Amino acid sequence: MKRRSLLLAMVLLSGCAALTEFLKSAFKPPSFSFKRLGLNDLSLGGLTLDTVWALGNPNSVGISLASVDYALFIEEKQVVAGAPKQGLQIAPNASTDLHFPASFKFQDVVAVVETFLNKDFAAYPEGALGVQTPIGVIRLPIVKSGEFEVPKIPNIVFANPKVSNLSLQGVTIEFPLTVTNRNTFALPVSAVTGSLNLAGSNVGTLSTGDLGALDGKGTRVVTLPLTVNFLSAGMGIFNAVQKGNAQVQFNAKLQSGAIELPLNVQQLVTFSR
Repeated sequence: MKRRSLLLAMVLLSGCAALTEFLKSAFKPPSFSFKRLGLNDLSLGGLTLDTVWALGNPNSVGISLASVDYALFIEEKQVVAGAPKQGLQIAPNASTDLHFPASFKFQDVVAVVETFLNKDFAAYPEGALGVQTPIGVIRLPIVKSGEFEVPKIPNIVFANPKVSNLSLQGVTIEFPLTVTNRNTFALPVSAVTGSLNLAGSNVGTLSTGDLGALDGKGTRVVTLPLTVNFLSAGMGIFNAVQKGNAQVQFNAKLQSGAIELPLNVQQLVTFSR
């Protein structure tokens, strides 16, 4: 009796081994490749970096995601990254996109945000995931290293201001401010606000208000009127207007997302009437 049981067990084990070998030979490894990079929630304060991967199942049986071991580094500093949930099912002879999003603030990556924003591109690396299959867990490396475009501070210049209501007491000057998005993607600009110095005298404050999202490589012109009192600002302003040109200095803050960045514009402008 014991001998029969032993023989039966050996037959079953032999059959299982044969079945395992058959499955291994018949099962095709899943395909896994980088598909695209997405940049979302962009501002000068931070962004969400979304790497998208295609996981393909060329077999007649389903497979599932068993494990994820993923780390994302920006400029050699690890940031918190999300990953697909374990247990995700991939149907037979089908494929699915896997998203690995990471939201981060630039101030968490570098001490001085302006230093980071002066870069054209920043690098990021990778990790690995495990896929549960009929022949066990298969490890698939995430081996895509690459770069993403770093948001750049908009370019801001004054066009020639227009003079109206000139009198011995004061003058109204309309300052056209040109804001140009240097990025290929849309960038939100909540406001540009600062003090204006004209011909060596502080003449007041200019603010664009919320400009919304500037189109990629797009330009927005905002005309900002300012009434200047010669008694408080000084007759140097009157002389500059009469002369027809003056040096302008705009010490401002540019707000994008949750961050404010210093902005300084200095240029010579010519008055028109």
